[in-house]
Amino acid sequence: LMRNEQTIMHAPVPASQPAFKGITRPVLVSAVLFMLVTGLAYPLATTGVANLLFPNQAQGSLIIKDGRAVGSRLIWQYFIKPEYFHSRPSVTSGTDPNDPSKTVDQPYNAALSAANNQGAISKKLLDAVAERAKAYREENGLAADAVVPVDAVTASGSGLDPDISVANARLQAQRVAKARGLSTEDVLSLVDQHTTGRQFGLLGDPRVNVLELNLALDAAAHSRRAAQ
Repeated sequence: LMRNEQTIMHAPVPASQPAFKGITRPVLVSAVLFMLVTGLAYPLATTGVANLLFPNQAQGSLIIKDGRAVGSRLIWQYFIKPEYFHSRPSVTSGTDPNDPSKTVDQPYNAALSAANNQGAISKKLLDAVAERAKAYREENGLAADAVVPVDAVTASGSGLDPDISVANARLQAQRVAKARGLSTEDVLSLVDQHTTGRQFGLLGDPRVNVLELNLALDAAAHSRRAAQ
């Protein structure tokens, strides 16, 4: 028994092991593996499948005219001339040129999609809506008490909505027709042709893509001039 105790007492004590010894290699291998899978293989696979099944959407839903991209069906374009239909208001912001640490109102800034997050009782929102409604009525030759579509005086959640309601488009039709020397009926016909119904017949509301409608107006004007 004494000999056994001496043997135990004089047995070599293993040196303390570094905390990370033995796991460094698995950690590095796992990091590289997941980087390749999630950062390279997965994006390439999803992009490839998207381009195969939905090539137009995968490329940004671009609208091509005369061989070049003129815009996307998914993002508004800022039209201000009376001969064009106008998009919804926008409340996006941008960097203050005088102080890069601050932001200022910069409507229709596609680089910073955002909403204003103002509540229904916000005085700033109510004042802005009243001002937009007044400008909308004056711009489109409407009576001072005419009902204005809500999308004509409020911004969308993204601030970059490419569509307007059918009611909004039809109220703008007379102004556009007058500016282009067309009949209101011809312009309304184009509105009807570029109206998209509810998705699956249930979701959302009928809508009109502003960019596509304005391009159709330009095409109609070009055809009219060519015929003359």
